[in-house]
Amino acid sequence: MLRTRLITGAAVGAVALLALTACAPRDSSSAGAPAGVETAELVTSTSAGTAPVDTVTWSIVEGEPATLDPASSANLIIPNLCDNLLALQPDFSVEPGVAIRAEWTDPTTFVIELRDDVTFWDGTPLTAADVVYSLDRNRSPESQWFAAFALVNGIEATGDHEVTVTFNAPDSTFRDALAGGGGAVMSAAFGAEAGDNLGTSDGGLMCTGPYELAADGWTPGNEIVTTANPDYWNGSPLVSTLTYVFVSDASTLATALTQGEIHGALNVSPSSRAAFEGDGAGSLIVGPSTASYSFGPATPDGPAANPEIRRALSLAIDRQQYIDTVLSGLGEPQRTIVPPFTFHELAAADVYQAGYDALEAPEVDLEAAKQLVDGSGEDLSAPLVLAVPAGATEFKNTAQIVQSAAKQIGVEIEINEMQASDFGAMFYDPAAREGIDFVATQGYLETPGVLGYPSLFMLPEELGGVFNWSGYANDEVTAHMQAARTATDEQTAAEEFVAAQQIFAPDMLQVTLAGAYQLSYVNDELTGITTSVAVYSSPWALHLGGQ
Repeated sequence: MLRTRLITGAAVGAVALLALTACAPRDSSSAGAPAGVETAELVTSTSAGTAPVDTVTWSIVEGEPATLDPASSANLIIPNLCDNLLALQPDFSVEPGVAIRAEWTDPTTFVIELRDDVTFWDGTPLTAADVVYSLDRNRSPESQWFAAFALVNGIEATGDHEVTVTFNAPDSTFRDALAGGGGAVMSAAFGAEAGDNLGTSDGGLMCTGPYELAADGWTPGNEIVTTANPDYWNGSPLVSTLTYVFVSDASTLATALTQGEIHGALNVSPSSRAAFEGDGAGSLIVGPSTASYSFGPATPDGPAANPEIRRALSLAIDRQQYIDTVLSGLGEPQRTIVPPFTFHELAAADVYQAGYDALEAPEVDLEAAKQLVDGSGEDLSAPLVLAVPAGATEFKNTAQIVQSAAKQIGVEIEINEMQASDFGAMFYDPAAREGIDFVATQGYLETPGVLGYPSLFMLPEELGGVFNWSGYANDEVTAHMQAARTATDEQTAAEEFVAAQQIFAPDMLQVTLAGAYQLSYVNDELTGITTSVAVYSSPWALHLGGQ
């Protein structure tokens, strides 16, 4: 029985509340498999709150952030504090935001026109100079949004409320990036004064968003307190104080949520589904996402770097078993690392969808898998090491499923559960990957667009392939990906990407295991949050309030 509150048509303003007592289960290979959720039932947002609320306590399941600086972190607190130039909607479409216009005036010139009624929390007006400061910070390799600014030649204020960005070449990805953290705006004056402390508990920050960081509101190791911005240009929130706490353990969090001690959380664990379906203070809300679980090679040498071994492992893994076991039924099979929700609102969505549908659907074929292993020419006398983060139920189960499937085709997998610091080091330090063959991850795309995520794995390192640890090099893929980025029309960009995808998808630089739905748990006395993956880039608590 799935007890979840679904709202349909929220993106176009319709409000239809449906309390489901059951969902018809999908076909499953195992008896007693958890009920699934049909794509049409996924919820992008709940109806806006109507009643003021004094205090809401919200848990950040990923733990306490190191910083609230948008250039250095993508945590879920920042979107409620710092506006982006363009506004990402719950359905993953992009609308005007702080910028009322952001368009190309020629193939290498992009002009941003700002609203004239936006102020920072301290009452000072947002100016073009603040936007230049904010965007220019992302031109540093230290910014996590650096790749989105790789083709930028210059950024300057060309009016009190106008900013002009010039490029070395056309960039089809730039506009949508401004709907994410790459387009976050901050006060230039405050940033200059804060210096290296910007975004920390000591330095604070100054933004224009619906909630502001309370004075001395960040108590490290305990909580971050934010308060409603009464002068917010898009309407002041109904929640006076939104306090973030950091409960990461899935079982502990489920207890606190169902007992009403914590009012809500995003990205709750699917392993807690049974607890959330029982009697409790709130409801589990299932929304669309771009997130997926996968594993990929961590070395340019040996069996893991061989596409035939990766294809064999893919053919050995039962995706429905994976969804039922790891995601408790709250996910769907996915053909490659770029899922349809990423592009379904783009102008060329039909081209992207046709390209996606043309890819082979994942299936189990043990005989074909064994033939690939036998014909690979690889020495498989030693086990292949699969690294996963320790303490994460979903990743532990992922590793065990991969290990069991591999055994059926004569491949031995050794699981290495690594502490968080060691696991994280692998993404930046090649020495930390020594002795590791595969790494299991969960990834997502925080803004519309198809190029950013696969580029990390498919392109040469000098072109942005920072996670291309196997040394994958395909000139056709590189040419099509680069042509897609520098295309001046959306149709051409889509056609070029689909041509690249047709080549790189079978090579499985990431063996995609499943797409994971966005899971939120909210107290039944509250409503008005974004419940899709858009939470990473939009003020998801702007409309939060009482029922």
